[in-house]
Amino acid sequence: MSALVLKDVTKRFGAAEIIRGVNLDIPAGERHAIIGPNGAGKSTLFNLISGAFPPSSGEILVNGKPAGGVSPFQINRNGLSRSFQVTNIFHNMSVYENVRCATLWSLGHRYVFWRFIGGMRDVADRTEEILDLIGLSAVRDTQAGLLSYADQRALEIGVTIAGGAKVILLDEPTAGMSHHETERAMALIRKVTEGRTLVIVEHDMSVVFGLADRISVLVYGQIIASGTPDEIRADKKVKEAYLGEEAA
Repeated sequence: MSALVLKDVTKRFGAAEIIRGVNLDIPAGERHAIIGPNGAGKSTLFNLISGAFPPSSGEILVNGKPAGGVSPFQINRNGLSRSFQVTNIFHNMSVYENVRCATLWSLGHRYVFWRFIGGMRDVADRTEEILDLIGLSAVRDTQAGLLSYADQRALEIGVTIAGGAKVILLDEPTAGMSHHETERAMALIRKVTEGRTLVIVEHDMSVVFGLADRISVLVYGQIIASGTPDEIRADKKVKEAYLGEEAA
């Protein structure tokens, strides 16, 4: 079954066409990377998939359900969650509280002013499970804004998966990290996306080739190649357009 399908998707801002007829079919459980030079349209594509922008034309399906022009919260409830290039957490709340907030809807809890969140055993159990998974149990009571940059990114990944989404979009999750931090982030991403579908935008080629089952190359709003890491390495069009090598 396809977890994410894009059919002839375009996005125009006035006269400027940023996404030009993108087609993608990502099977459930695949780790798929989208790469391309700056300005290729990668973030715009993520915004289309997650509902921040409506497509100008074309169709987007998430877990078989239409997502083009659908509100972001509804797409999330249909099983897709994403992170952002800029860390997007509640800086004044604790690590525990950040993750706990993200678990509520998926566990069936709605806003009821007379219920005390601290008494919800299923929420507490799920929160502890996520904290252990992302390796932040030891700093559960720390204010999120005081974490190191790498730990903030780990927390954001925890918040992304806490709602139980099966399709995870990560936008440059290792940007700004040291080599050691990047290796740690890669290990975390492998662990938390086990059994899920991952779509990742990333500029670090060691991350891309180390994580992805398949890679799509976006250049000037169009997919010029899709394939396994080995196929992408050998593709002449990719070498010319992105990897900076002359085609033989």
